[in-house]
Amino acid sequence: MQTLNRWERAIERWEKSLLAKVVRSEPVELLGALKRECDSHAVVCGPTRVVVPNVYDVELADAVHEELTRRGCQVGQELTDHLVRHAEDKGYEWAGPLTVHVSRSGRVPNGRYRVAGRPMAHIRADTFADAPA
Repeated sequence: MQTLNRWERAIERWEKSLLAKVVRSEPVELLGALKRECDSHAVVCGPTRVVVPNVYDVELADAVHEELTRRGCQVGQELTDHLVRHAEDKGYEWAGPLTVHVSRSGRVPNGRYRVAGRPMAHIRADTFADAPA
């Protein structure tokens, strides 16, 4: 098992270095932060079921947002696509429909980005019990 883990880490390092050569390091760091946020909030619900949050808020510093959009990339769509592939690789199940909100902010702590994930609040079925038909 440890050998497989080492191989997985080696492949992830290779992927990160390749992406860093193709694009600047900012998107790679942002993708890594998004994946870490997903992994750190994973909840094991059974032997074959791991549920992760389905709503992610990504706040980008103005300069980072301008740089990414200037390159012509659809930031929200790119992040969503990468997160979907990450979840498929890990065998995760979303807590609901996946949503990645990207916004600009001048108040991110590291001056570049902030990522937060949470499960979307669901409406409880019993709230409709008293509703008129």
